[in-house]
Amino acid sequence: MTKVITYGTYDLLHQGHINLLRRAKELGDYLIVGVTSDSFDRGRGKLNVRNNVLERVEAVKATGYADEVIIEDYLGQKIDDIQRYDVDIFAIGSDWEGKFDYLNEYCKVVYLPRTEGISSSMLRQQEEGVFRIGIVGSGRIAKRFVPEAEVVSSVKVSAVFDPNEQNAKDFAKQFGIKAFTDNLDTFLAEVDAVYVASPHLTHYQYTKQALHAGKHVLCEIPFVLSSSQAKELYDYAEAHNLVLLEASKTAYCPAFCRITTLVKSGVIGDVVDVKTSLSKIVSPPTRELDKSQAGGAMNEHAALTLMAIIKILGTNYCGVDFHSKMKDGVDIYTKVNLNYPHATSSATLGIGVKTEGNMVISGTMGYVYVPAPWWLTSFFEIRYEEQSKNKKFFYSYDGDGLRYEIQEFMSMIVNRRKSSYKLRRDESVAIAGIIEKFNNKINWNALASR
Repeated sequence: MTKVITYGTYDLLHQGHINLLRRAKELGDYLIVGVTSDSFDRGRGKLNVRNNVLERVEAVKATGYADEVIIEDYLGQKIDDIQRYDVDIFAIGSDWEGKFDYLNEYCKVVYLPRTEGISSSMLRQQEEGVFRIGIVGSGRIAKRFVPEAEVVSSVKVSAVFDPNEQNAKDFAKQFGIKAFTDNLDTFLAEVDAVYVASPHLTHYQYTKQALHAGKHVLCEIPFVLSSSQAKELYDYAEAHNLVLLEASKTAYCPAFCRITTLVKSGVIGDVVDVKTSLSKIVSPPTRELDKSQAGGAMNEHAALTLMAIIKILGTNYCGVDFHSKMKDGVDIYTKVNLNYPHATSSATLGIGVKTEGNMVISGTMGYVYVPAPWWLTSFFEIRYEEQSKNKKFFYSYDGDGLRYEIQEFMSMIVNRRKSSYKLRRDESVAIAGIIEKFNNKINWNALASR
């Protein structure tokens, strides 16, 4: 029996894919099809927004040409698979001509002619379209957003708005896009969706104006600084079939999503405590130390640390208190204690005090340790009393990580989803509510100066 193997992403399965599978099948008696996993695609810089791996596997099976479907999950797997399955022929499309000649050492390599005039990229443009994203703001995070968006399908950054004319023009020139400085309505008319990366206190008004103009919105953290504002914006988006997503990048990265899944599956037993921390040392003059611009450790860092706690323990906390060290009217350090009927949690935040920056999730059977910086999660370990049972997990964290939130945002738009399980609206509202309690000095204590 002659065994043939081929590989592909098979995103938006089309006639070209079907023709290639048929030609591969005709080369032998048994066809094995390797479908790339979502994580493998991410590692290669391919962030599609339409079909996940399970949907793509089912689509390949439905063609009737595959005798067996496997998942391609790591570099070098092709050699392993060829030897494991005793493959005679490796087949791939002719656009890869010469790229896989090294496999001739293990089996015969055949480059198959591709169907002209059709591709997944073409179909994505036809079915999904290319969504024009406009950026509000031109600071550090906005500059990271543009190159990150380039690796996500169906999106193109096309414009920037900043009330500072020179900032807008410099940003536009750097990235080859349009600049708008004095008319937000004109800017909104030029785009399909908006990324709000402006100073904290402007998030609410810019997001509201964009939603009222019928635009989908991805808003940087902290989303807003009150639960009522957050609920108002989410309610409006839902009522008008618009996507509104908080850009808490860690919530969408592969490793953190894996942590929450494992913990909720019970691998460390019942969760009893979650500790998170995040800090950086800043020097004046800077927005982070300016009271009039909502500066301070809590407003700067709480959205990320509280997200981790709430994703693991939920929104139904029963008490919260804050302990802060103040300087010139802003908290340079705050410890948040968030209590639940079944667990405790804490977040330590600093902009003038340095903390470890790790995360520890403690359970009745073991604990999860995520080293600093935990919010750029690429590695974590599950540890037990019996150390031989400890498990280490490694994940790719690509680029600046913004690509994961962009992919989720675009996937929601393309697939007409109004919510994301990775960060639900009630979780986002709860985070805003805790920040609001701090700013209103509810259960707040100032640490004494020495």
